[in-house]
Amino acid sequence: MSLSTRIVVIAVGDPSRHDEGVGRAVLSRLRERALERPFPPGTVLAECDLDPGRLIRLWDHTDLTIVLEAARTRPGNPGHIHRLELDARRLDRPNAMVARGLGEAVEVAWEVNRLPGHLVAYAVEAADTSLGPGLSPPVNAVVDVLVERVEDEIVRHRVAAARGRTA
Repeated sequence: MSLSTRIVVIAVGDPSRHDEGVGRAVLSRLRERALERPFPPGTVLAECDLDPGRLIRLWDHTDLTIVLEAARTRPGNPGHIHRLELDARRLDRPNAMVARGLGEAVEVAWEVNRLPGHLVAYAVEAADTSLGPGLSPPVNAVVDVLVERVEDEIVRHRVAAARGRTA
């Protein structure tokens, strides 16, 4: 019996602003790795800005959504990875801890009952969001770490889904 789940990994941000391109850098590596180790059927790798409507359309009817983005914090710790997890089945109301654009999308999706089954957001603290290509060294250094974490999230989700279906 094959397990079918719908999974989407969404990179948000503007890659023309240095570290804002971290999500797209992760997607690029994921695509390279998928040539040797394909993702499960139903897995989509997508790019998006932080427009709530576009995010909701991408994650609508997904079992797992992973969002990758840059974060600007003060004082900052460039390259530090933050992880936020929301489970729609256990979410009474979104909280304000979610990043501004993503938070708006979560709030709207909650109101119209369009949250993904499970949402995991990874935000990497940025060093440089000025105009220009390429990632700063501390952010570039965590791209492979994020690739591993995304792959681990997908495996954990599929294992949990398989257990839920056979129980």
